[in-house]
Amino acid sequence: AGACKQEMLQKSGVLVDGVILNGPIMDSKAGQMLVEEACEMIMEEVVRKAGDVTEKVCEWKAPETLKQILDLEMRDTGESHQKLLQLCRDVIRYSVKTSHPRFFNQLYAGADYYSLVARFITEALNPSVYTYEVSPVFLLVEEAVIKKMVECVGWEEGDGIFNPGGSVSNMCAMNLARYRLFPEVKEKGLSGLPRLVLFASEECHYSVKKAASFLGIGTENVCFIRTDGRGKMMPEELEREVQRARSEGSTPFLVCATAGTTVLGAFDPLDEVADICARHGLWLHVDASWGGSALVSRKHCRLLHGIHRADSVAWNPHKMLSAGIQCCALLVRGNPGLLKQCHSAEAAYLFQQDKFYDVSYDTGDKSIQCSRRPDAFKFWLMWKALGTTGLEERVNRALALARYLVEEIKKREGFRLLLEPEYANVCFWYIPPSLREMEDGPEFWQKLHQVAPVVKERMMKKGSMMLGYQPHQGKVNFFRQVVISPHVSREDMDFVLDEIELLGRDL
Repeated sequence: AGACKQEMLQKSGVLVDGVILNGPIMDSKAGQMLVEEACEMIMEEVVRKAGDVTEKVCEWKAPETLKQILDLEMRDTGESHQKLLQLCRDVIRYSVKTSHPRFFNQLYAGADYYSLVARFITEALNPSVYTYEVSPVFLLVEEAVIKKMVECVGWEEGDGIFNPGGSVSNMCAMNLARYRLFPEVKEKGLSGLPRLVLFASEECHYSVKKAASFLGIGTENVCFIRTDGRGKMMPEELEREVQRARSEGSTPFLVCATAGTTVLGAFDPLDEVADICARHGLWLHVDASWGGSALVSRKHCRLLHGIHRADSVAWNPHKMLSAGIQCCALLVRGNPGLLKQCHSAEAAYLFQQDKFYDVSYDTGDKSIQCSRRPDAFKFWLMWKALGTTGLEERVNRALALARYLVEEIKKREGFRLLLEPEYANVCFWYIPPSLREMEDGPEFWQKLHQVAPVVKERMMKKGSMMLGYQPHQGKVNFFRQVVISPHVSREDMDFVLDEIELLGRDL
């Protein structure tokens, strides 16, 4: 019997450490069937329903309830084909539909079909963008996209890299600014450096503070500059703080200006900030993660007047242009070698210099990552499909819809605008009938502060829409409506105000 078993084994496969090595371990037919059926489900439940306003934005469930529905436990044995499909259905059903026309909760929204196709392709190919030999198409695509984005900023020459988020782009820019001033920091570390100080507006993204922490600069060495009533950095305050830092013996090295703040959508006065940076020899980084897409609009690019004077720019096409998360570029003016000099580690097993092709196309050493997604491809395919004029139309339409919403807010009783927006962030209060006769005193504002959270809870549980709220700079909770999605219409703007009135009029 033993000899017979051994003979059968020799015919059927090679045995090593008790494992038969002949043939694949995966059941390809079953896997392909799952992919096909799951793709049909995605098309039906996600793509085709993306623009259907009768669908819910979310099917709200409390965490403990959702844990039970999803059956999150991983077991020793695998689940059946049908169980896996049901899990996929449940994931789709209970996830927030960010492509829904009435999802206004974040600085991204909407389904762009061209970038979605690009994502399907890249997910199936599973590339990593570091060397030409493993990612020839996507490296060339990224090069072409970076070149075009550099032109939009207004530079004659520039470099860039796509990062996993604007936060990483801001951190890389901070690292570049420090490296330019003290290149020895790369090898010798922080011990020999003076106290470095950077400057950003008090309305800047929180990633600036995080980056200072990660890079060893220290959050106490981030000087937050006062803003005016519209949320813009005040240049005279920046000048004063730079001079003060020098007088205290610190070394200023970076100013991070913001083009499109998270809450108010404010744009810092880039030309005036650039004057100060030039006078003091400071690196100017512009966090245009949100507002950068206005560069493709001939009408609205004026919002970023002076951005061509920046040393680096963060720009996220996945926000206003709906290129699909994540799609985030860091652009650097002039010196094409600085990114690589600052970030390279020259791994000999990956970036060999004696390859059979031009190794200048092995651009992965410019990034702080090794494995990196081909995010530029989403933006490239969308840009190819729509053209620059199509991208411009998206920006112009979003800002026109925001302007329409502002004018409707002014007309309606019970709605009060926080300030006139200059971008797609529309901030306003809803005042229920019970508060409309009250004077603007402490009691009024205390009661109004409680309105937005209740309305938000009701809309989430109803699934009718998603809209963000927050307190800000001493102001009580207000709604922040962000207009982005190309699927949004005037009717959706009207619905937002009607629904808030419906959900909050009894408060």
